[in-house]
Amino acid sequence: MSELMHGPLFAITLTLLAYQGAMFLYTRSGRAAMLHPTISGATLIALALMLLQQDYHAYYQNINWLTFLFGPATVALAVPLYRQLHLLRNMAGPLLITVTVGAIFASASALIIAWLFGANHDTLLSLATKSITTPIAITVTQDLGGITTIAVASVILTGVVGITTITWLFNKLDIQDDRLWGFCLGLTAHAIGTSRAFERSAVAGAFSSLALCLTGAFTAVFVPFAARWFM
Repeated sequence: MSELMHGPLFAITLTLLAYQGAMFLYTRSGRAAMLHPTISGATLIALALMLLQQDYHAYYQNINWLTFLFGPATVALAVPLYRQLHLLRNMAGPLLITVTVGAIFASASALIIAWLFGANHDTLLSLATKSITTPIAITVTQDLGGITTIAVASVILTGVVGITTITWLFNKLDIQDDRLWGFCLGLTAHAIGTSRAFERSAVAGAFSSLALCLTGAFTAVFVPFAARWFM
């Protein structure tokens, strides 16, 4: 029994059960942002590992192959982009400007706040990728010499904050345009925000996918260049 609980079968089963449980809670709550599967699913897994006294690193190694699917999932976002291409063409200029300014601000603001609170060199390098999707963040952080665990945690936290605050914020600002909703979610909350955008509409999902891809590509080029220049 002990060997089974430390094997890949247990880890995969736990992950799938946590996801199904999280989706059930999310659906029954009326899709409340605080119960998004990313939040509730991770919480369920953490509680299960703690109660069963399982080592997280061993669990992660047993499901590590699942992270490979992040790449194909990101590439598959080209499908909704193609379907909304007629809308994207009309806004190409403003969208590119928004991505450039938004990506720089997202990275710089995190670094400035962390630096003011006394973060060390490795932590700063790890926070520079907080607003891009996890696979790109891991690769860029490793190239910079940062700490990938901090990078992944900051990416997830950024996405969670994004999906839990955008409804309140955009209602206050009286912004109901699905294009703006989607693009802002993809730019700031990456993959987690994109999943939330698709729940709103196909248009929001397409614009979120575009923002996710452009922000990731821009940051992957800009952050290493800026880091080397500052160092």
